[in-house]
Amino acid sequence: MRIYKTRAAATEACRGGHVRVNDRPAKPATTVRVGDRVAAQAHGRPRVIEVVRVIERRVGAPIAAECIVDHSPPPPPRELAQPFADRDPATGRPTKRERRQLDRLRPR
Repeated sequence: MRIYKTRAAATEACRGGHVRVNDRPAKPATTVRVGDRVAAQAHGRPRVIEVVRVIERRVGAPIAAECIVDHSPPPPPRELAQPFADRDPATGRPTKRERRQLDRLRPR
């Protein structure tokens, strides 16, 4: 299980202040130890992970998953998520004006 898909995305999140290790802002090269709690804001929801074992080399996903404990809150149910900017499919492409209105509504 990974928080970010790529190392570049993880580095960008660290520089943006979205990753904390033991309630302190983390740099991309922050060393973690057994017992550390890593909190990150990823994909619009908080993730909290505890390090159980430190890995020295790259290993497969099943082995890496055994080295952490996920304390993240459960994701919100899908039925509670409201559809964003529903349009009738028969209306065709949005006009330039409609597209700009949609862009203003979208969360960043």
